[in-house]
Amino acid sequence: MNDGPLLAAHVESFSFHGAQTPALRDVRLSVEAGSLTAVLGGSGSGKSTLARILAAWLPGSHGGELRGRLELGAHGAGARVDFDGGSDDPRIDPAAWAAHVAYVPQDAAAMLSTVRDTVAGELAFGLENLGVPVAEMRRRIAETAELIGLGGLLGRGPATLSGGELRRLAIGCAVIGQPSVLLLDEPFASLDAAGAGTVERLLRRLTADGTAVVVFSSAVDGLSRTATSWTVLGTGGPDGGRQLAAGPPDALLAGDALARSGVVVPGTAPQGPVRNSGHTDAAPVLELKGVRFGYHGPGASERETLRGVELAVRPGEVLAVTGPNGSGKSTLLRQLNGLLRPRAGSVLIQGLPTHGIPTGVLAADVGLLFQDPRFQLFERTALREIAFGLGTKRRLLRPNPEDARVRERALAALAAVGLEAQSGSHPLELPASSRRLLALATVIAREPAVLALDEPTVGLDRHGLEVLDTAMAEATARGAAVVMVTHDLAYARARAHRLLRLDNGVLAPVE
Repeated sequence: MNDGPLLAAHVESFSFHGAQTPALRDVRLSVEAGSLTAVLGGSGSGKSTLARILAAWLPGSHGGELRGRLELGAHGAGARVDFDGGSDDPRIDPAAWAAHVAYVPQDAAAMLSTVRDTVAGELAFGLENLGVPVAEMRRRIAETAELIGLGGLLGRGPATLSGGELRRLAIGCAVIGQPSVLLLDEPFASLDAAGAGTVERLLRRLTADGTAVVVFSSAVDGLSRTATSWTVLGTGGPDGGRQLAAGPPDALLAGDALARSGVVVPGTAPQGPVRNSGHTDAAPVLELKGVRFGYHGPGASERETLRGVELAVRPGEVLAVTGPNGSGKSTLLRQLNGLLRPRAGSVLIQGLPTHGIPTGVLAADVGLLFQDPRFQLFERTALREIAFGLGTKRRLLRPNPEDARVRERALAALAAVGLEAQSGSHPLELPASSRRLLALATVIAREPAVLALDEPTVGLDRHGLEVLDTAMAEATARGAAVVMVTHDLAYARARAHRLLRLDNGVLAPVE
């Protein structure tokens, strides 16, 4: 028997405080038990904002002005909450709402308590707050850990996990409470093929058991193609934040809504600029000779992460590195700019060893784009963020002959990633994809000899991928080398000259 939707919403409009235009307009969504729904949209379409509204993270005067309604079905005791955008709008009890609607944001780390020192502790945190008996708690922890592929990592510290492992942990923390509705923002971000398969099997099991699953994404993937329904949100101009279309996937694939929104559809996305051939006869701009590295301390793996890595990358070359989650790909990139130092072996940039050179000095030659851009953005505006890497921030505040040059280069870098209109925006208030492009701008503005890019395609729509393509093409044209860590094999094969796999601490070619 169908008891109606488990969760329904009509967002007439939602505006963040101080915003000139609404982030969302006239969006309707209704999900039933056992359904899989995909909300698709390009950067700035408001899909993450919609997810946060549905999760009760935003409604009320503290988050912005919402006009519309939210309604929980029978599992939520039929609760309906109406909003008119006023200061006296009702406040939703987030704990009570979360008992029925679980949400995993694009920033997976935001799901974690930050006060537990093991994976098991994080999984237990929510159950302890609910007063679940110890025996039941242990059973659920063990079962959930196996479902998310972390059964062997229960004693590991969350801070030692890779980006993909961290995302699976966040999903585990959401599903362990057995919600009736699960909201997932970019659920496959940073996951290797095995991890993505694990998550997809889990989601299919949940829908089979009656859970309503809603995924929010800037790209069409295998999971979303099997969804019951798609909702497409517009990006920019009159389409921005507006529901462009809703219905079954086949009908929307035949229309123009996906193209208008900038959603990436495999097989139809642009292939990017022609790759530079690389300077095959030139001396390497980057070399790793016998690099070994291992983590030590509480919660760390006993296994050596890098075991005698040998690598040479020449000017104009794009190298892509793939490998399983937790194999050490991010660790490898951090060896290049000195954030981590080899326990044995050496790293050479333009023929000179990096041993003893401060990380701040190496940053001029090695520009690192973090997997999570939040960890490299700290200034008050986007313009100051870029200018910081070009000199001191005083140059934007004190007139002098250098001030104009710094500002000009910073503005040019913002324009290169399509963020010139956001020069005065706080970096952390930008959409996640725009934060990634801003972090990329801080890297390319310095014109380093090596661009080290950690999962650069995550969350990017078609426009974002075009920006990334152009940035890499311009860097290699001037003789820089690009080392890109990615799980997006289609992108890597189309853009890179070489594709290597890091596994068990060593690099090997991918055929």
